[in-house]
Amino acid sequence: MQPSLTKCSGPHWLSRSYVDNKGKGTGTSEGPRPPRLRKAAPASASARSASTTNAGTNATTDAADQRTSKSEEHVRHQQAAEAGTMAGSTRYLRYILIAFVALIVIFFISASSSSSRVPGREHLQSATDLLKGQGSLWKGSSSSAASGNTVPIVEDKAASGNAKTTLDPAAVNPAAPKHTEASSSPPGHADTSPNPYSGSLGSQNSLTSDKAPGPRMNATFVTLARNSDVWEISRSIRQVEDRFNHRYNYDWVFLNDAEFDETFKSVTSALTSGRTRYGKIDNEHWGFPDFIDQDKAAKVRQDMHERKIIYGDSISYRHMCRYESGFFFRHPIMLEYEWYWRVEPSIELYCDINYDTFQFMAENNKKYSFVISLYEYVETIPTLWNSVKTFMRKHPEHINPNNAMKFLSDDGGETYNHCHFWSNFEIGNLNWLRSPAYIDYFNQLDRDGGFFYERWGDAPVHSIAAAILLDKTQIHFFNDIAYYHVPFTHCPTGEKTRLDLRCHCNPKDNFDWNGYSCTKRFFETRRMSLPEGYEKEQ
Repeated sequence: MQPSLTKCSGPHWLSRSYVDNKGKGTGTSEGPRPPRLRKAAPASASARSASTTNAGTNATTDAADQRTSKSEEHVRHQQAAEAGTMAGSTRYLRYILIAFVALIVIFFISASSSSSRVPGREHLQSATDLLKGQGSLWKGSSSSAASGNTVPIVEDKAASGNAKTTLDPAAVNPAAPKHTEASSSPPGHADTSPNPYSGSLGSQNSLTSDKAPGPRMNATFVTLARNSDVWEISRSIRQVEDRFNHRYNYDWVFLNDAEFDETFKSVTSALTSGRTRYGKIDNEHWGFPDFIDQDKAAKVRQDMHERKIIYGDSISYRHMCRYESGFFFRHPIMLEYEWYWRVEPSIELYCDINYDTFQFMAENNKKYSFVISLYEYVETIPTLWNSVKTFMRKHPEHINPNNAMKFLSDDGGETYNHCHFWSNFEIGNLNWLRSPAYIDYFNQLDRDGGFFYERWGDAPVHSIAAAILLDKTQIHFFNDIAYYHVPFTHCPTGEKTRLDLRCHCNPKDNFDWNGYSCTKRFFETRRMSLPEGYEKEQ
């Protein structure tokens, strides 16, 4: 670093002029002369004393300064120590908090793994006691069903000599002869489907036992679906299998207007307990028949679209309704069966079904069944009843004298009240649908063109046919099959029924006694008593 130009390097009084004059040896000076130096005189006693005093004072001051410096240094050390102590305290507090949290976590983990400390365990115990109180079957005891029959307990002794209690399968679900044709039932036959495990833990058998004993009906589930429906129909299959078919192993037929892909086949076949069969729909049955005016049909679709009628502009929906109304039962695969249960994608079954529904239909001379009924959308069927009346005039021989016309009409058949059974759930007899009476009925409607010139649905088509062609006693309402298809729910009426069948539906969601439902009208038509407790669910 260069020295500062303003910094002095000699005594302040040594000016430049003095140096210059001294170097020249002249007697003049342009600046002040330097002071004359005199010989120092010996110091007096007082001066020495003063000097001593000053020295002592200076020493005292130095000592004081040293003490002050040490005091300040001590304070700094003390402050540093205190800061260190605070930092250490903070670390210790943090460690304590971490340890506390760790202890809480360990506690909950250990509590979760201990069966003696499971939250709500006391409620599980009380639920068990409740089941016992309802007549459940437990080791060493037997309970009677509502019908008065006692389900016996049999002792199955293992090789070790220990005895375990099991249910006698034959007593729970006795074998019944196989039916190939619906048999007549004696007068006064029950219109309420059976609940063989009423009041007993026998319903547990639906989850733990092997398939039910006895022969099976010639029956199948049938589903109209596309490859894109695979996950929605998978949900439905699981519902049906868990609640019913895992004990009966009935076949499942899938129909599509295109070939099913390998994903659909592999997923659905993995979920079913019976055979799965896949059929392609004939183009003749899934398309416009040659007698339909295509231009007229297109104008109808455009008009319905503008009026915002649901599915009003859909061509595929019309093909589906026509196919379900007149052709699914004539598919080559379906010709092999006598009974069918229709299943749609994304449905739910809320209760156990502990008996063979197909066998029940056959033994009680039932041909058609439902769980939900409602009024049809008037704008979709303005001329349907006219076509029905034309059919009745042409074929009086097909009209059953003990029909259910009162379900359809309030004036003896002059007009239609729009009530129908919701056909996305059906259990029915395929031979009836293939009968001359039904084929004549469908052909009349088909030739009139309402599937395309309007938007006739298969639900009113099936319902009207059942009401006028069948004896009204051959139509069955399954109160005990709890069912959901968006947006409606059928939840069994009667708390005892729901508990016996281990239902998980909310009775407040039950559509049966809603003002838009026609189920009450069906009971009136049949002159049947309404289910106990229905008034609480209106």
